[in-house]
Amino acid sequence: MEESQLERNPRNGFLASVLRPINWLKMLGEELHWSFVLGVMIVYGISQGFAVGMSKVSTKYYMKDEQKVQPSELQVYLGLLQLPWVIKPLWGLLTDTLPVLGYRRRPYFIFAGFLSVTSMLALSIQRNLSLAFSLLSLMGVSAGIAIADVAIDACVTQNSISHPSLAGDMQSLCGFSSSIGALVGYSLSGFLVHLVGPKGVFGLLSVPAGLVISVGMMLKESRVHKFTHRGVHEKFLDAGKAMWTALKFRDVWRPCLYMYLSLAVSLNIHEGMFYWYTDAKGGPSFSQEVVGSIFSVGAVGSLSGVLIYQNWLKDHRFRDLLFWSQLLYGASGLLDLILVLRLNLKIGLPDYFFVVIDEAISMMIGRIKWQPLLVLSSKLCPAGIEGTFFALLMSIDHVGLLSSTWVGGLLLKFLKVTRTQFDNLWVAILIRSLMRIIPVFLLFLIPRSDPNLSILPEEMLKTKKGDNRLESENTEMVSLVDST
Repeated sequence: MEESQLERNPRNGFLASVLRPINWLKMLGEELHWSFVLGVMIVYGISQGFAVGMSKVSTKYYMKDEQKVQPSELQVYLGLLQLPWVIKPLWGLLTDTLPVLGYRRRPYFIFAGFLSVTSMLALSIQRNLSLAFSLLSLMGVSAGIAIADVAIDACVTQNSISHPSLAGDMQSLCGFSSSIGALVGYSLSGFLVHLVGPKGVFGLLSVPAGLVISVGMMLKESRVHKFTHRGVHEKFLDAGKAMWTALKFRDVWRPCLYMYLSLAVSLNIHEGMFYWYTDAKGGPSFSQEVVGSIFSVGAVGSLSGVLIYQNWLKDHRFRDLLFWSQLLYGASGLLDLILVLRLNLKIGLPDYFFVVIDEAISMMIGRIKWQPLLVLSSKLCPAGIEGTFFALLMSIDHVGLLSSTWVGGLLLKFLKVTRTQFDNLWVAILIRSLMRIIPVFLLFLIPRSDPNLSILPEEMLKTKKGDNRLESENTEMVSLVDST
């Protein structure tokens, strides 16, 4: 009765629309505990979304202007920063099987925060850094973010197993937090790079990196009982056997293969486009502020993709949704072709206006394509090794991204796209757009199952317990005041 009255009253209907996200967060807090929601917002929203959004622009300008690297070289170097994400199963295995001072998650959050802070400060304070040391410091930042990501992913996966109907909502929460954080980060990045330079931005980013430490300090979890370090080797073997058993399951290895191939064949030529954006001769010669604003519009597109998925697409079958999103993803790549060939100017569309439309559409479709894969990944994790196995799945994704980045760099080098030469950039864009269609023919690897149901057999979703095994627990985050 009350709902029908709200619908009839436009003012109440508007109020209900405004309160809907708040009620949604309240529902998640009641079902999953408010502290879980807070942890996701900090790690995904601040550490990954905001900080990565800020550092992405500053890293590009740092490598371009201070290290003087070519676009194809930058593709390779940025691929190296993916390596801490490629070995995510190691971080996951450690958090699942090797507690520190009796805790499984808390110490890893704290370590990740300190690693990111020290690496950011090294980049900011040290002068005339060599390329090798700069890459090492950037890899330290990447490793800190990856370790924190693994720890929070373990919490997300545990809750996805205990609340399978909320798996889509949890991934939407992660997506919302990441997209909003990225929007703020990108919006400020260009302005701050212009104001204090890339190294100054690295120094500022030590603050949000430090917030990850607070997540570890707020994390309340039961101490592991009857644990001895002598049993670590046995636990590693048990976890390895459990992962191998899961990977042999048909509905697990086939999606894993699809996720890798779909990312690997979608070649990454972003650095070629970035150098062209800032070129004064052949390109539009965008400033730092403009580049930052372009990426911020992309974050809006990504957020729109999350909203569209959450409100209209989350109940659609994985295969159907991936079919249409992959086709649109390939078509969206042709917008870059129109831009580089300057066809937009012939129809009266300014470069900046066209670029922001291109970025928003591409990021929105990319997010819609990515969300069902995240939900699917969360449903493929056996109980007891949630963090390890989800990290393995995300590692497969990052190997795909690494392959895409390095092959894209080779393509740019082969086509002789340099810091100042962009004659063949349109060829690279055309090849990339055509290759994005290939995953459509691989969708037979994706299960047709309902996204609201479990995929694994029941026995793989039950946690084994024993004297020398870590029990799967519902980790909750509370304040230090509450824990004392």
